[in-house]
Amino acid sequence: MKYNFDQVINRYQTSSEKWDEVEHIYGESDLLPLWVADMDFQSPHVVIEAMQKRIEHGIFGYNTRMDSYYEAITNWMREKHQWEVPKEWICYSPGVMPAISLVITHFTKPNDLILVQPPVYAPFFEVVTKNNRKLITNPLKYENNRYFIDFADLERKLDLGVKLFILCSPHNPVGRVWSKEELTQLAKMCGERDVLIVADEIHSDLVYKGNKHIPLASISEELAQRSIICNAPTKTFNLPGIQTANVIIANEKLRTHFQKALESHFLQFSNTFGIIATESAYRFGADWLEQCMDYIQDNFQLVQSYFKEHVPEIKVIQAEGTYLAWLDCKDLPFDTPTLMKCMIKEAKVAPVFGKTFGMEGAGFLRLNIGTPRAVLQEALKRMSVAVKNY
Repeated sequence: MKYNFDQVINRYQTSSEKWDEVEHIYGESDLLPLWVADMDFQSPHVVIEAMQKRIEHGIFGYNTRMDSYYEAITNWMREKHQWEVPKEWICYSPGVMPAISLVITHFTKPNDLILVQPPVYAPFFEVVTKNNRKLITNPLKYENNRYFIDFADLERKLDLGVKLFILCSPHNPVGRVWSKEELTQLAKMCGERDVLIVADEIHSDLVYKGNKHIPLASISEELAQRSIICNAPTKTFNLPGIQTANVIIANEKLRTHFQKALESHFLQFSNTFGIIATESAYRFGADWLEQCMDYIQDNFQLVQSYFKEHVPEIKVIQAEGTYLAWLDCKDLPFDTPTLMKCMIKEAKVAPVFGKTFGMEGAGFLRLNIGTPRAVLQEALKRMSVAVKNY
């Protein structure tokens, strides 16, 4: 089936955070919202049809996750990532961030040191500090339009007594898909210091051609025993509203502890459509995803070529995955407040401003390119005109 990702669908008045909250958050009307990381594409038809069929059944009682649910997950991990995941390793969570929060509250103690790698997804900072843990940062190195792990700094930071490392893989917002060599070196350093790794791999299926995501726990049995992997169908198939994630834990002791933590907060129950969407997406959504990623990669190339031609001062960081473009605007003659005014008031575009991802993101913008090409082209045109005229 050929999917139409060019279709522009009106999302206003659908309780969409991205579209219905943009004026409240940014203080201006008529903005093109390219901020929240969900896509403006319909989910796979097979998923919609499966949910419609369930609606027609008409009874929405309490749920259980049947064997077919787990089989869909394990088959996807095997076929997509060449990773054998036994059913027993899979725990449910109502989202990746709730899972990470549970790991923090039940696997560490107040004032323990927890490490993140900025510029990085903003809730990583909040989930540490709001749970009364101490934040340690290992900033990524930015060299030649690409980001790398600063292993010398990582070693120094781990030696401070870090208890937990929150890894973003693939990385949001910089778009890196970490290599097996990078992950192995990182894991070795953590293993030598008995540091538990919780990996947010929610973007693991959203990888550009020529790159490959390596599930952290697939590298070795030893690493599998001291890591917790969080992924989900939600980013992959544009289903974040179903509030469903997979938490894959090979270590039986860690898994039992996590499951008890989940149950202590009464978070172990799935919603009806989370179950239906997860199973149908993993079973039948591969063709949709392939077409979607081809479209997004073309969108990324459009962003690169457009700014190179029209606003060369804005450098597009070379991404290897996700549907997010990370833009270096530091060559523009704007400080951060001026850049914000230019984008919001003049361009009428709502990106995420770089400081959201830590001080290391100052002077950058994150642009969600998971949108029809006509919308993206309009946003790029607005940004170009605004920068030249401001």
